[in-house]
Amino acid sequence: MKHFISKEHAIYAMSADNEPACTVKSGDTIMFETYDCFTDQITSEDQVVEALDWNKINPATGPVFIEGAEPGDVLEVEIHKIDIGDTVTLMTGPELGVLGDELDAMTIKRVPIVDEELQFTEDIKIPVNKMIGVIGTAPAQGAISCGVPDAHGGNMDTTVITEGAKLYLPVNVAGGLLALGDCHAAMGDGEVSVCGGEVPAQVTVTVHVLKNHTIPTPYVIKNNTISMIASAKTLDEATVIATKNMVHVIKRSTALTDAEAIHLLSLAGQLRISQIVDPNKTARMELPLRYLKNLT
Repeated sequence: MKHFISKEHAIYAMSADNEPACTVKSGDTIMFETYDCFTDQITSEDQVVEALDWNKINPATGPVFIEGAEPGDVLEVEIHKIDIGDTVTLMTGPELGVLGDELDAMTIKRVPIVDEELQFTEDIKIPVNKMIGVIGTAPAQGAISCGVPDAHGGNMDTTVITEGAKLYLPVNVAGGLLALGDCHAAMGDGEVSVCGGEVPAQVTVTVHVLKNHTIPTPYVIKNNTISMIASAKTLDEATVIATKNMVHVIKRSTALTDAEAIHLLSLAGQLRISQIVDPNKTARMELPLRYLKNLT
């Protein structure tokens, strides 16, 4: 069965206390309509940034209650399609992003999309590379802002969370309570200015509840590659967690020793920055699936 959730069902924190916007079964398909990360507040480059409602940043549409999803399960989210708007919003300024200390004013840039390219300037055209910035389930306890990535997912800003990918998230509460938003028309690893090509979207996914699934989450499978995603207070911590989780995957699906698994990652793994601008930083360790067996 296919379901539709409008962007009016927006949340700004992931929590077990959020009322479900929709109830679905494992195997159902859902289309999420999403605001951009500014809740569509920016319509002009001349707007006063300070006048924005900063309590309405990084909305996620949802949540979705998946029948049969219980704590300890894993939720597989297959991303079929990301349909985006025709104009991208960019913003940066003092104390934002990696180089905010070098900027003395807030700036907004609006960029049209024409023929699958961002018309950044008259001479610079950037290919569309659609992705989902915020996607996650409710944490086991409390509420976590949609702007913060953690073990539940959230604002991971990871470029491989895109069309054709399967994302695996933990189920921490009954029903899982999946929500997503903050889609980008394009984004480079790191998201160094503090935002990607922010754009409203419609995202179509299919969800499956997986029982007795022991691979650490979150992780993504796309293009015959597995990416273990981790978020932590520092990038160093995130890289260690992502690498340890990949070693766990290698050990459980091969006969390699600890040392051999680490050697394999040093030879064939790719340790990448997802984003370095959120309250928690996000990294991922990637490995081609051909090195693994029995990935369940």
